[in-house]
Amino acid sequence: MSLTQVFLGLGSNVEREKHLQAGLDALAGFLHGMQCSAVFESQPVGIKSGPFFNLVVVANTDLPLAELSRRLKLIEADNGRYAQDRKGLPLDIDVLFYGDLVGNFDGLILPRAEILKNAFVLWPLSLIAPDKLHPIVGITLSQMWADAQIDQVLAPAAFEWRGEPLTPKEMLRHL
Repeated sequence: MSLTQVFLGLGSNVEREKHLQAGLDALAGFLHGMQCSAVFESQPVGIKSGPFFNLVVVANTDLPLAELSRRLKLIEADNGRYAQDRKGLPLDIDVLFYGDLVGNFDGLILPRAEILKNAFVLWPLSLIAPDKLHPIVGITLSQMWADAQIDQVLAPAAFEWRGEPLTPKEMLRHL
């Protein structure tokens, strides 16, 4: 069984803790060696809504990209993402990196463009994989974050999953 390293971005602005915990539980059922970044609260970008909680997960998968994407859509659906009467965004899960793939794969463009545009993606990515090189830009995620000129409000948020805090206490002290 060959494994591919995958980075996923998760976000929610409706019952944020409940939906993110449900999403993480579902992902843990089929991803290997899953690690979570700190959780950040961010103001919405491009939509009018309440604040989001966002985090990044890194793990290994034996699933092909198309099957991984299908499963992520099912997890989103299970959390009300596609309900006709939904308010806000209960759960969003995006593939940020799938190995070192670059290109358009049935409409899924990798690496995801939001990495370069959104602080709520780049900051947690830079913390969980500081030395990872962006396959197009060619610099590390930590250097990309240090150089970022992104005008977005973002703050570390207290969050627990399976009884463990995801956001380190020292990050919360500065609030």
